Amino acid sequence: MNFKRREFVKLGGIGLAGAILIPPFLKSCTGGVNLSKGSEGYLNHFEVTPQLLQKVISAAMEKGADYADLFFEHTISNNSTLEDGKVNQAYSNIGFGVGIRVLKGDQTGYAFSESITPEDMLKAARTAANIANSSGKALSADITEFVSPNYYPVGTSWENTSIKDKIPFLQKVNDSIFAADKRVTKVNATIGDSTSYIMFYSSEGKLAYDFRPMVYMYVTSIMEQNGRIENFGVSRSARLGSEFLTEQLVDSLSKEVVAKNALLFEAGKPKAGEMEVVMSPGESGILLHEAIGHAFEADFNRKKTSIFSDKMNKKVAENFITIVDDGTLHSDRGSLNVDDEGNATERTVLVDKGILTSYLHDRISANYYKVKPTGNGRRQNFRYVPIPRMRCTRMENGPHKNEEIIASVKNGIYVDSFSNGQVNIGAGDFTFFVKSGYLIENGKLTKPIKDINIIGNGPRALADISMAGDDTKLSDSTWTCGKDGQSVPVTMGLPTVKIRKLTVGGTNA
Repeated sequence: MNFKRREFVKLGGIGLAGAILIPPFLKSCTGGVNLSKGSEGYLNHFEVTPQLLQKVISAAMEKGADYADLFFEHTISNNSTLEDGKVNQAYSNIGFGVGIRVLKGDQTGYAFSESITPEDMLKAARTAANIANSSGKALSADITEFVSPNYYPVGTSWENTSIKDKIPFLQKVNDSIFAADKRVTKVNATIGDSTSYIMFYSSEGKLAYDFRPMVYMYVTSIMEQNGRIENFGVSRSARLGSEFLTEQLVDSLSKEVVAKNALLFEAGKPKAGEMEVVMSPGESGILLHEAIGHAFEADFNRKKTSIFSDKMNKKVAENFITIVDDGTLHSDRGSLNVDDEGNATERTVLVDKGILTSYLHDRISANYYKVKPTGNGRRQNFRYVPIPRMRCTRMENGPHKNEEIIASVKNGIYVDSFSNGQVNIGAGDFTFFVKSGYLIENGKLTKPIKDINIIGNGPRALADISMAGDDTKLSDSTWTCGKDGQSVPVTMGLPTVKIRKLTVGGTNA
């Protein structure tokens, strides 16, 4: 009896790490292999058997590869947008296919197929296998299941949530923003959600699977005052089902976007030059992500392009600085139950009391450094190879108070909202665009500032953090990281920190 994929999507109950409630007749699809109901469900979802997985892996290995893996993905995504007071745009998209990776020495072969018929998968496997040119290996038929924890349980799945359920929240946030300030002339609001079914199988016999929800809500307010127009956008994102949409969410987004938009009418630019910079807790974690985190990704260090490639076990910051990359946070946008190489995710300590203690590893870099993978092998989708990527990168609490840090600055700036950033991995030089903040004059926050660039060097900025607050906060905004043409969801966090010196682009002195 054949169980159609769409029927499975509707009927599957989401439990621990995507464990599925499977009807008894599905046991036959395992071909006698004793598997959990979760694994049985995912095999049925992709209409494959353990024997077919083994056959495709054998084809990938037939020219003498060292290792091969299969990455199956089925993603359903939806987007609904309100503009001019009405929800006037909505669309859905389905991504479905398998990526096949083959490793031989330091070479990688990769092919993908949007069809997972046996013929198409075997063709893709043999294409990826072409990097090797010797006789193949005999493979064990034993399957080892990896059943992961569940860091993002779902109440109501997005597949059981219609656009009619989302429209009231878009309308409420629109009405709330217009009611809050008469200067509001326009509101844009978007709800985007996705549901991903992931299954992984390797030549080592590892079988892993994951159910990955994702949602974000983004709101932009546009105001006009005396002919001058300002705009500001805020967002929230999480790995949750439709329980994410609440009255509290609407209220929080509305208040924040109106307050920050209104403040821009009072804001100016500081004088340009080098000065002390205080980073606010939360969104300022972009400093860690761009200026420091990318340089901790092990592929850059393995290739000696990162400025931290010779800094392992050396002092890189003050002894009150500890930096972690964590994939285990509850419902966090950057969390993973299992990474895209079938490895357990974890809390990885990168800098421990000022000492660099680990890079972020995928399978390739872990083999190179003779360490365990850290669960950072990530890919945009089945069309891409996995590479080391961040998850949630944050600095832990320091010994100082927020008020104490600000009071220590005579002339500088306090920054709290960012729109983007970029870094040169080799040299470590970075640039951030700051949307809003304040001047600090004689130890006090004074005039609002906006639209400035901050320029610096990652390792130098890390070493120049002279104070760190006890108020670490995670940003729950919709952060997406780009690297090597791939984009993945991430989060970040920071306490209040003071950096001794950064270059601020403002008005001419």
